[in-house]
Amino acid sequence: MTVVGDMGVSMILRSFESEFTTLVAGWASSAQEVGLLSGRDEFPFPAELLSSWRQTTEDIKAYLFFDGQTPIGYGELWLDDEEDEVELARIIVAPELRGNGIGTAFVRALLVRALDAGYSDVFLRVRPDNEPAIRTYLRVGFQPVDQALADEWNEPQPIKYTWLQYPVTAR
Repeated sequence: MTVVGDMGVSMILRSFESEFTTLVAGWASSAQEVGLLSGRDEFPFPAELLSSWRQTTEDIKAYLFFDGQTPIGYGELWLDDEEDEVELARIIVAPELRGNGIGTAFVRALLVRALDAGYSDVFLRVRPDNEPAIRTYLRVGFQPVDQALADEWNEPQPIKYTWLQYPVTAR
């Protein structure tokens, strides 16, 4: 899928290739960003996680967002047949490109894949202090879930995430 971002740059979404694992892990420029990507607040990205932190399986699809031949974003779709839902997860953009509309174009491209998967619900969770990401997701059309549902989903989580849902009927 090729998209033209806010800057007029032609970008394409492709399945993740493991040769880019170290590059993507290096985009996490702080312990907080490592936590966003892997769930572990260590910096730099823990070497022992490099081989296991992202696995493409039947229910996890990993993608890279390219500008030409250069990877500029990474994200996953977590598919849940039992719950009839897909979750956008582990979204990160190369640090030098943040704040230029790349994240919005990237999330829109991931969203197309999520909607094409045919599930009834599309969600994502984000740390409540990640305000730039929240603004991006709201700009794309995600909406906060009902507080009671967010509380239920946060019960087993290590932190209280902000949960957002895309209105599938808005497609």
